[in-house]
Amino acid sequence: MKKIVTRTLLVLFALLGVLQFVQPERTNPPVQANQTLQATTQVPAEVSTILDRSCNDCHSSQTRWPWYSHFAPASWLVVHDVNEGRAELSFSEWGSYPAKKAEHKLEEICEQVEKDHMPIKPYLLLHSEARLSPADKQTLCNWTRQERARLAAAEK
Repeated sequence: MKKIVTRTLLVLFALLGVLQFVQPERTNPPVQANQTLQATTQVPAEVSTILDRSCNDCHSSQTRWPWYSHFAPASWLVVHDVNEGRAELSFSEWGSYPAKKAEHKLEEICEQVEKDHMPIKPYLLLHSEARLSPADKQTLCNWTRQERARLAAAEK
């Protein structure tokens, strides 16, 4: 029995070692400064602070890749979540969004934080500082409403 356990552990460690050679690409695409959220909208300092602390790692091209993103299989999950987050909403590409899409994304930001869907739970397990307080959520939602109203007025 002891030999089976030992061999199984050796095989698992060997497999884990081999998996380290199969790494996904961790990228931070170039950012055009004139296309960012901050360049194309009115973002108060407190909102910018919240977004930087709790959102930008997955929703911008300025991801801070944590140490565990360099080791399989965690690397696959992290890269997948970042790619999915950027595809859904990218603060680095905000200026390329048509006004209607930007308005919709602003509405979704408030909905997602109010329902505690963002930041995602796995991220919060290792990044407790990203947790949004009720005041943070209120600040974000107030800002999204103001920004949506500003965009709607600009369309008229």
